[in-house]
Amino acid sequence: MNNHAWTAIGSAAAFLTMFAFLPQIFKAVKTKSVNDVSLFTLLQMALGVFFWLLYGVHLNNYILIVANGVTLLSMVILLSLYSYYRRP
Repeated sequence: MNNHAWTAIGSAAAFLTMFAFLPQIFKAVKTKSVNDVSLFTLLQMALGVFFWLLYGVHLNNYILIVANGVTLLSMVILLSLYSYYRRP
C-alpha cells in the first residue's frame, strides 16, 4: 500500500477512537449515573492516550496529535462526570 492509503487508514482509526467515549458520556448525562463505569479503566486509558499524544507531538504527526487530543478531552469530561455523579 502507498502512503495515501496508510494515511486514510490512520485517519479512519483516529476518527473512530476520537469519538469512542461519546456514547458513555451521553449515557452518564442522561442517566446521571456512572455506576457501570470502571474508574481504573478510565484512568488507565487516559494515561495511555496521554502518552500517545506525547508520542504524536514527538513525531510531529498531526493525526496522532488531533486524535489523541480529542480523545483525552472526552476522557477528561467523562472523568469529571464520574467525579460529579459519584459524590455522596
